[in-house]
Amino acid sequence: MAKRTIPFVYGSTVSAEAYTNRENESLRLKSNLVGGISTLLISPRRWGKSSLVEKVLLDLEQEEPDMFLVSLDMFSVADEKEFLELYARKVITASSNIWEEWLTTVKKYFKRLTPKLTVGVNPKVDFTITFDLSDLEQHKDEILNLPELIAKEKRSRYIICIDEFQQLRDIDVNFQLEKRMRAVWQRQKNVSYCLYGSKRHMMNDIFSNASNAFYKFGDLMFLPRIAGEKWVEFIIKQFKKTGKLIGKQEATLISDSMKNHSWYVQQLSHYAWTMTTDKCTAEIIALATEQVIQSNTPLFQREIELLNQSQINLIKAALNGEKQLSSKATIDKYKLGTSALVVKNRRLLYEADFIDVNENSFELMDPVFEIYFRRLYRIGGNTISGSTQ
Repeated sequence: MAKRTIPFVYGSTVSAEAYTNRENESLRLKSNLVGGISTLLISPRRWGKSSLVEKVLLDLEQEEPDMFLVSLDMFSVADEKEFLELYARKVITASSNIWEEWLTTVKKYFKRLTPKLTVGVNPKVDFTITFDLSDLEQHKDEILNLPELIAKEKRSRYIICIDEFQQLRDIDVNFQLEKRMRAVWQRQKNVSYCLYGSKRHMMNDIFSNASNAFYKFGDLMFLPRIAGEKWVEFIIKQFKKTGKLIGKQEATLISDSMKNHSWYVQQLSHYAWTMTTDKCTAEIIALATEQVIQSNTPLFQREIELLNQSQINLIKAALNGEKQLSSKATIDKYKLGTSALVVKNRRLLYEADFIDVNENSFELMDPVFEIYFRRLYRIGGNTISGSTQ
């Protein structure tokens, strides 16, 4: 029997063994970055953006050993100073494995800035770089252009991937840093950027709004759902690798019930795999589905609490198949307020990444939350659509 390992991963970036499909997206992203084309990656939460970027960086680490690869996360960055210090540290440490060379780099390239450096017992972890705030405000370009200078001298290339890039809006309310970043980065010839984040509406605005600095900064790449047939192949293969079996019908049940949502397909597959001794059945999948719902219930309860009653009623109407959400009959039946409030709530739900809006309809982004919501409010069916026209 094959060695049993955990074949499905969720809640973190997916390892190479648990990674599926995305061949076209991986090739496009890798070709862009190697070829000097910055890429702006947008998709809903938990669709696999971070796993895709990590997979491409791992491939490049093997295929392009002379490139300098940088990965940084803005999620916990509190202000502009902290971002610039993080950016500088990541760029410097990517250029060499020898900490003495980091110190040389700092002395060589910072002409106007005078950073304070700390190197601990483990340099990779304990190396810090800080700047005086007043100096930083005047000479931030020295940091923003640092990878270009290093790459040019070493005849190499930097690839810099920044996760949760929408946090820039929280630390740069006047858009001054955003404008400086664009002004400096667009002149660089030896640096490619991959900018991505989990708040789709904000990312769309940053990259697609002509009034913003990062408009048309690079190749705008929308990450689609992984196709159902790819999930089915993957699920069957992963079960088989660990000495267990699942039929095509059962694997299809997993992907279909989770609407091909990357996080949930992996989670449901994991629970079903854990419950399976030899062969997975529909009954096992039903039990595993209950476990998925239960494990996410505390989160869903908090999300319900964040909705006002008119928003809850709007979702009810859509889940019940109402086609004219702004009609007087629908508004009166579901107590939606006014047609203007319907439009406003639809917009707010979209901006919160709660729903996906099509031309004349919308759907809940989270397939398990939809199951939970239907049960909570006793709504049958498994589709959601609704026009505000």
